[in-house]
Amino acid sequence: MMLDVAYLLLATVALPWVVWRWLSGRRPVAAPWTRFRGDVGGLASAQAAPRIWMHGVSVGEVQLLAVLAAEIRRQATDGGRVPDLVVSSSTTTGLELAAARFGVDRAFPCPLDFSWAVSRALDRVRPDLLVLGELELWPNLLAAATRLHVPVVVVNGRISARSAAGYARIAPLARRMLGQVALVAARSEVDAERFRSLGAREVVVTGSLKFDGVRGDRRAAEVQSLSRLAGFRDEDPVFLAGSTQDPEERLAAEAFLALRETHPGLRLVIVPRHVERCDDIAALLERRGLRFQRRSRLETEGADPVARVLLVDTTGELAWWWGTATVAFVGGSLDGRRGGQNMLEPAAYGAAVAFGPYTRNFRDEVHRLLDADAACVVEDGSALTAFVARCLGEPAWAEALGRRAATLVASQRGATSATARLVLDRLPQPT
Repeated sequence: MMLDVAYLLLATVALPWVVWRWLSGRRPVAAPWTRFRGDVGGLASAQAAPRIWMHGVSVGEVQLLAVLAAEIRRQATDGGRVPDLVVSSSTTTGLELAAARFGVDRAFPCPLDFSWAVSRALDRVRPDLLVLGELELWPNLLAAATRLHVPVVVVNGRISARSAAGYARIAPLARRMLGQVALVAARSEVDAERFRSLGAREVVVTGSLKFDGVRGDRRAAEVQSLSRLAGFRDEDPVFLAGSTQDPEERLAAEAFLALRETHPGLRLVIVPRHVERCDDIAALLERRGLRFQRRSRLETEGADPVARVLLVDTTGELAWWWGTATVAFVGGSLDGRRGGQNMLEPAAYGAAVAFGPYTRNFRDEVHRLLDADAACVVEDGSALTAFVARCLGEPAWAEALGRRAATLVASQRGATSATARLVLDRLPQPT
């Protein structure tokens, strides 16, 4: 009850911000009223098979869960007991991906952590097992699942030093929440020790699902189709800045401007983290005097033979666009606020990969890449320009960097299979 009161106070404070995002045309908060009530309308009825509710907060987690779900189905088919998998997410983009990967009748907004919302959602979903991606621990959800005897499994479990310190400050609550988790499948031994120190009952190190959740075949039909659509030639080096935030688009444009005279075939592709910022980025490119084309117009207009810059103003394609890149910069990593985005995606394709110094969301993966001399850290815009210049001026060096990255990603695969086995082992047996 006290927790609900605290949540209501927070919701009241946040309400003007929610309304502002909706009225300003920015990315809205996902289904706030639906999540407040715990509605799960449109969800397919539970089948005779056991049901697993999977939850990923946004796009990255949902993508990993989709890969895990496919492996669960594969292993369960061999065992003759295939579960019914449904998925929830907390963001608009996460819900869009969930609907695309699982089906619209198996994707729904995750309830906010009010006691009535989680109880109503659990009553509607009726899961036999709850799988949480990475670190989505909510007191009321865990308590309600425990009351209903629904085991909870955390997959790809990760906890940063900052998060661990935060949980340590609320140690009794953290210990109670983790005590309600049946199993944590941690991505590294460091993460595992942090979970154990905070009170997790059972922790198994499986490795990072992110290594399995990335593609890597430049010959894939989707990659080839996008390359043809954009008018890329085999001899054109492509500098792709993906999952970018302000001011990373400007820095990528400045690198392109500095190098286009000496490398006239150079192409720049910008894929912002949030597509609603594309109008602002377009204005930036216009101020810089850059001729560019929007991805959304390629099918109707064809590739502009003069434009050397492509602004990807659509969602859901970045995993394939990385496959066109010669040089890749992974955004959300230069300002210290966001913690970086998934650098394993371009690494798997063998691109020459760089990112900024702020990558706390991928700390373990970054250490592995840097230890293998398979990626570079750039501190600022000047360093980014220098990195791209070296890749273009020393193609053998860039190719070797990318080759080491692809080799590393391939060597780390396997966590998905191990995690799927653990999930299926925790699925209650029929009585």
